[in-house]
Amino acid sequence: MRAIEHFKTITHHRHLVRQYCFRLGLYYQGLTHDLSKYSPSEFWRGVKYYQGYRSPNDAERRENGVSLAWLHHKGRNRHHFEYWSDYNPKTKRVEPVEMPVRFLAEMFCDRVAASKIYLKDRYDQTCPLDYFQRSTSKKRGMLHPETERQLTELLTILAEQGEDAAFAKLRQMVKNDKR
Repeated sequence: MRAIEHFKTITHHRHLVRQYCFRLGLYYQGLTHDLSKYSPSEFWRGVKYYQGYRSPNDAERRENGVSLAWLHHKGRNRHHFEYWSDYNPKTKRVEPVEMPVRFLAEMFCDRVAASKIYLKDRYDQTCPLDYFQRSTSKKRGMLHPETERQLTELLTILAEQGEDAAFAKLRQMVKNDKR
């Protein structure tokens, strides 16, 4: 039963993200979003730690001190800021790299969809910003400052003006991106 529920959850999430990406003209990203969640290394761990109200990666991390599913996922999906870090030869440290706008856009879509999936009827347009602000304080220095600024701006527009305004701003950002 947990396998079916987990499958339904990740599939519903992908459908929402696909709709959002399509609104932005990001068709390939919408179609390929989170396909790695169906791979055995992510799917079966997701089934084992499935709860329905939050990411199974959290439960796996609590039990084992690490989420192997998350390590697999973040290394294959460029819409996660954790993907965007690299060794800086000048500082001799791993540092965050600015995300290209198209992946920032997919990350925004992912966060909105995840909030809707996990919060269900408790969701409102302020939830993605609230979650980001709570989690960002713990992750200071892991996001590139410009990526953090842009995501905060988009989530604030969503919270204060709604989805249509946030997607309009994001569409403009995607259209103006030269990378």
